[in-house]
Amino acid sequence: MSDTNPERQIWLVRHGETEWSKSGRHTGRSDIPLTDVGRRQAEALGSRLAGHRFALVLTSPRSRAVETARLSGFRDAILEPDLGEWDYGDFEGRTTADIRTEIPEWSTWTGPWRNGETVDEVGARADRVIERCLDPSVDGDVLVFAHGHLLRVLAARWVLLPAGAGRLLALGTATLGILGWERTTRVIETWNEACHLSD
Repeated sequence: MSDTNPERQIWLVRHGETEWSKSGRHTGRSDIPLTDVGRRQAEALGSRLAGHRFALVLTSPRSRAVETARLSGFRDAILEPDLGEWDYGDFEGRTTADIRTEIPEWSTWTGPWRNGETVDEVGARADRVIERCLDPSVDGDVLVFAHGHLLRVLAARWVLLPAGAGRLLALGTATLGILGWERTTRVIETWNEACHLSD
């Protein structure tokens, strides 16, 4: 960490609701759009993010993340392929309950990952994102728009835990997390903060 910017934070935003996130279907490479609720969530996130200066804004290339960024007021977010969601391979579009009828005890975190990414492969992508956010050329806080499992892995890696420790960090749609520091120690300052949609 540079002594010239000891308070640098990485703000993490999970995209708004989609039909698949609502039903618990694993959504990796599939480009599922936001629901009407998801679009309203993204706009509400914009109110939470407004007024904070970010030196760098990154987004997953998936449309649900790009649209969340745009509706939150960050239409110029830079596409970062490493922020794409976990590639679930053969389990894309299926729920955990459905997969367990075939493989009892199956979990995203423990696999098996048929034709998809392992937890450590996702962790390696998260490490590259962290490295980019901490590059000395980035003069200030970073804002990231991405996905549930990827962001959980990223937060675990931020605090130097194995990628699989992300299983301990629940994360709803349209939520905010803030990664920061306590002196020289990496910490999670805020986690799973809802965008507070009014009913």
